[in-house]
Amino acid sequence: MNKLEWLNGLSLEDAQAELLRCCGSHRWADAMARARPFKDVPSVYAEAGWLWSQTGPEDWKEAISHHPRIGDVEKLRERFKASGAWSEQEQKGMEGATEDVVQALADGNREYEARFGFTFLICATGKSAREMLEHLRERMTNPPALELRIAAGEQAQITRLRLEKLLTSP
Repeated sequence: MNKLEWLNGLSLEDAQAELLRCCGSHRWADAMARARPFKDVPSVYAEAGWLWSQTGPEDWKEAISHHPRIGDVEKLRERFKASGAWSEQEQKGMEGATEDVVQALADGNREYEARFGFTFLICATGKSAREMLEHLRERMTNPPALELRIAAGEQAQITRLRLEKLLTSP
């Protein structure tokens, strides 16, 4: 049985749980689980994108709340058991980061959360710690409504990558 057949064959509750690993919005995961069966993998991605476009600020904040802070690799497996291994892979750019960059990310994360009320979110795959820090600093000047939309866009990218992992991992 391939992974698409597996996803299509799960119970509603089990499908929701698997999809929540990809995106922490319950509304999105429920809609995705109910959209099954999918005819092919591109249909999964298309539906995921369309359903995400139907969500709003509260859904985005819920999804963002399911992510660890960038650089907080110690907390990944502890708090985010369902998606911790994926988060750790996505934050590979933290490996080899200098102490000053790690500290600047920690400080920047706190400032960001104080300003916007949610965790800084970036699709970290392929980005170094220094690049993530640069993005964090650039985004600090955004108006709150714009920043939330940017974070929602980052979530969409992360969701796509995680769906790919869900449908291809053994």
